[in-house]
This record gives sequence, structure tokens and C-alpha cells, in this order.
Amino acid sequence: MAEEEKPNEEQIVTAYTEEHIRHLSDMEHIRTRPGMYIGKLGDGSHAEDGIYVLLKEVIDNSIDEFKMHAGRRIEITVEEGLRVSVRDYGRGIPLGKLIEAVSMLNTGGKYDSKAFKKSVGLNGVGVKAVNALSAHFEVRSHRDGEMRCATFERGILTGEHSEATTDENGTYIYFEPDSTLFRNYSFRTEFIETMLRNYTYLNTGLTIMFNGRRIHSRNGLVDLLNDNMTNDGLYPIVHLKGEDIEIAFTHTGQYGEEYYSFVNGQHTTQGGTHQSAFKKHIAETIKDFSGKNFDYGDIRNGLVAAIAVNIEEPLFESQTKIKLGSLTTIPDGGMSIDKFVGDFVKEQVDNYLHKNTDIADIIIQKITENEKERKAIAGVTKLARERAKKANLHNRKLRDCRIHLNDAKGEMKEESSIFITEGDSASGSITKSRDVTTQAVFSLRGKPLNCFGLTKKVVYENEEFNLLQAALNIEDGLDGLRYDKVIVATDADVDGMHIRLLMITFFLQFFPELIKKGHVYILQTPLFRVRNRKSKIGKNHLKALEEEAKTSKSDFITRYCYSDEERIAAIEALGPDPEITRFKGLGEISPDEFKHFIGPDIRLEQVSLHKSDQVKELLEYYMGKNTMERQNFIINNLVIEEDRTEEEDNAI
Repeated sequence: MAEEEKPNEEQIVTAYTEEHIRHLSDMEHIRTRPGMYIGKLGDGSHAEDGIYVLLKEVIDNSIDEFKMHAGRRIEITVEEGLRVSVRDYGRGIPLGKLIEAVSMLNTGGKYDSKAFKKSVGLNGVGVKAVNALSAHFEVRSHRDGEMRCATFERGILTGEHSEATTDENGTYIYFEPDSTLFRNYSFRTEFIETMLRNYTYLNTGLTIMFNGRRIHSRNGLVDLLNDNMTNDGLYPIVHLKGEDIEIAFTHTGQYGEEYYSFVNGQHTTQGGTHQSAFKKHIAETIKDFSGKNFDYGDIRNGLVAAIAVNIEEPLFESQTKIKLGSLTTIPDGGMSIDKFVGDFVKEQVDNYLHKNTDIADIIIQKITENEKERKAIAGVTKLARERAKKANLHNRKLRDCRIHLNDAKGEMKEESSIFITEGDSASGSITKSRDVTTQAVFSLRGKPLNCFGLTKKVVYENEEFNLLQAALNIEDGLDGLRYDKVIVATDADVDGMHIRLLMITFFLQFFPELIKKGHVYILQTPLFRVRNRKSKIGKNHLKALEEEAKTSKSDFITRYCYSDEERIAAIEALGPDPEITRFKGLGEISPDEFKHFIGPDIRLEQVSLHKSDQVKELLEYYMGKNTMERQNFIINNLVIEEDRTEEEDNAI
């Protein structure tokens, strides 16, 4: 008889009773699972962080009022980067439902498409999430001489009152994000201004006052492209408008494609069905017009375009509304998005090209040049792709992670990142200390090639660049990008700075959209470590330092410093006679230490690209051949240190 099996301790099932069944109120659920409603929390250092989603949810309601021809002005004030107020001059929330409208999920005026035919906020969640995730929240509605006000703390009603008013109709909302959720948060003006400008591009006639400054657009999507293009257009921007659709486009001399897409005024940063339809049909239309068998990639290379559509009850792939999932313009049987966009593009763009043959000639010339360049490097490209295909199986330069941005599913895919490092020592430290779930490492052999002024042929000829392109999966555009953050991690010395510049030049030259979409970052690493034994620090002072450090396991109190100012402050705090270590390179930092610098407290500096940056001139100056201007600058700023004897020094 077989021996009776004994239950494995790991297989013992935890008791599951009625006590384990919990019901959360609306506000509790939002606070317990904020990611379901606003995506990542963050601290405001990135444009996608949760505090900006809160602001957007409030503004969306005001925009919907404007779209319904109620209120042409919105006033937004941000106090000390912490508190926000939004006042619109629309119809105002119905007074009898004011509290429900801001505190009860699935309560709203947009389920009936008659009141808000083509709005963004349709699920009755947005402003409730703002309320639940705010330490303080206040709403006032002004309607026909009456005002009702309600105040909340963390979603719980703390007071309400009504009174007569002479103010104009509309809604006022004030909120202060909860600092226990959004730790060390701060609103950044540049991110808010970009958001507000996008609203005005899509809503000509709307005026937004932001901290007293007026933001307005007269020419819609033309203004958007003019404000965002970093290269001059080869021809005047083509701007075409129809019922519920608007497009604008031109070609530039840059590589790649660049798109800005919107649905009902919402900036869909990750595109969606409307953007895909536009990309497809703009290429088809230009090809049919030319009568030549152009490749779609050649047609779109250098294209910079914007598309905005208005549809009923749009479906997005997440609550953050950054990618459109709708297949039809109207739920349950409307025209397909593909046909809606396609019919407009085919008719209007074809008509435009027939009427403006000079612009059509410029477009065809650009496509022909793209074709010639592509064919010239066809042989190199084929070999490089074969090499990259093999590399996908084993890319010796890539230590990959498990979760990627282009995964079909995955809650953490927007946390995926890749560190581009110099040398084996630095890549070794990062590889040993990284989170293998979301952090990949790509190791450079040394200084990469200066690709300024070179054609895209170099991307395929240079093995390192080709393997990096394959690792990122960006050869055919950003749709397949595997990592949300591309982080250049180099030493903080002259050589490290040079490598940073070489990598940024590579991205600017061949993949500018990667920077424009906010995917490229510089890793900030500490320059100094200052530490001292606990026995040398007074008891009272030590207690405060340990609380600050959140640990008392080590015999030392340690501070990592990213600047001379931080070093001086650390020396003062940890005196007397603290031990000071200067990190010369990433390879000198042990993996045990390095994990703190690439963990939750990672310091990243986002690489941005704006029209005012004069990219071409800057790259020519720094990365071009040894120009006279650069020579003169070096000569004029050269500092010569004299070697003097001790007696000479004393005599001075």
C-alpha cells in the first residue's frame, strides 16, 4: 500500500470566509485603486503623471461646455505648484445634483448624447476621481442667480451651502492633490501650458487664461504644427476642414513620421484608430494622385501631420484616454472610423493636389528623393536586418527585461525602460542592480559614431546603431517601441558628456519623434557619497537623520550628493570629519548602492525638443566639423594654470 501523502505546508489554503468580502464606497475604491482611474500617480516630473490627469479631467468638463456653445473663456490658476482652481462660464452643474455629480460614480450628464453630443467625459468618473484623490476639493455652481457650494476632504463631504449670486453662470472647481498619494508632487508650468495650447488648437475661439496669461489659437492645427515643428516645412502647411474632422500636414527634411491626433479635443498621444486610418489613407491618396508605384514608407517619410475628429461616445483603451479604440463614429452601427477618415482624405487631399500643382510637385520630389535613398541602401539594409534578426535571438549588447511597452497586455508596460550605458563596468553595475521585470540594459562599446550630417545608411552600416534600433524596435516608427523610457546612462565626466551628446545627436538625426514624444532621458547619478559613523553624531541629531534615512541597520549615516551644494549640506549635517567619496564613473558604484539610484527615487532629466531650440544650428556648432566659431570660443575661454613654487604663492 502506498504511503499516505502528507500535505505540503505551501499547499495549505488560507481560510476564505464572509469576513473577507468587502464593499468599498465609490471614493474608497478610487483611493484604493487609483491606477484604474488615472494611470500612474507620479510627482509631476513627467507630463503623464497623475496630477496632470486630475487637471485634465476638470478642464475636459469645461471644454465640453464650450463645445456645446456655452462659455468661451476658462480661467485656470495654479498656486505654488500645489493647488489648482478652474472657472468656466458654461451652464453650470444643475444645483440639485451638484454633490452627486462630483462624488458618486456613474453619475453624470453625458450618458444622454443629446446634452453633450460629442464630448470626452462620458463614463461619469473623471471629476469624482479628482475629488477622491484630493486632500481638499471644492465645487461651486452658478446658475441663474443661485450658487451652491460643496467642500470635500479626500472624497468625504465636509460642508455645503447655497446663496444668491450675481456672478455669471458656470462652474468653479478647486482641488489640492493628496500629498500622501502624490508624494513630493509639484505642477510644472511647461507641461500645463502644452496641455492648454492643445485645447486651444482644437477649439478655435476658446480663450484660456492661465495664471493671468492669455492662450488662444486662431488657425487651429496650423498653429499646432508651426509651434511644434523643429524643421522648416518643404511647402506651406495644408489645412483641410470638414464636418467633425480637421487635418493639417506638410513634409520636412527630417527622417521618420510625426503625428498629433485628437478626439473630441482629447490629445491621443498613443494614436488609435483615427491616426492609423489617416496614415493609411494619406499615403494611398498621394500614391493614386502621382500615378506611380511609390512605397508607402517613402510617401510618409518626413511627414508631419495632425488630425482631429469628433465622434459620439468615443471608446478609449484606458481611463487616461491616450489611445482611441472606437471602430465607428456612432456606437452600434455608425460609419467606420477608417471609412470616415478615408473618404475625407481621399476627396479633400486629392482635390487640393489637383488645384495646387506646385505643392504636389514638391511632395512628389520629396518622395522620389526618399525612394532613391532607400534603394541606395537596400543591400546594406537587407544585411543589417538579417543581422538584427539573429540579434533578436541573442543580442549580446542587450540585457532585456520581461515587460515591454508594446506588449498587448500588462499593467506595468509604461514602466518599461532601457539604460544605454558606456563600457562593461557601468553596464555590469546596472545589470546586477536593475529590476529585470521592467529595466533593460544596452551596452555601448565606447564612444559611438558622430552621425551628424550622415544619411540613414549609417544606421544600417554601423552595427552598434543597428542593434540599438533593433532593440528599440523603431525602424518603422514608434508604434512598436519596446520601452517607454530610453535612458542614456553615462559617467558625469567630459567623456560621459560627449557620449550623451553623440547619442542625442543620433536620435535627433534619425528618430526625432522619440525625443518629441518625451521618451529620451538622461540618468542623473551622484557625484559624491558623504557618510559618517553614528557614534560621531549627537543622539538627538542622529535620531532625526535616521528618520530621514528611514533606516538604522548600518553603522553609518550616508548621503548621496548630486551637486557641490548637496555635498556641502551633507558635510554640515553629518560632521565632524565625515568620509567623502568622489564617484568618477558608474563602474565605481557598487551594485548594492546603484540599485537606489535606479529604483523608485531615480533622478531623470527628460530631453526635450522645441521649435525655439534651433537644433540644426546647435548640432552644426557642436557636432559639425571643427568650425572657426568653435575654435574661437575655445581660444577665448581657455584658462591657463601656471605652476608656481610655494615661495611665489606666499609672495602673492
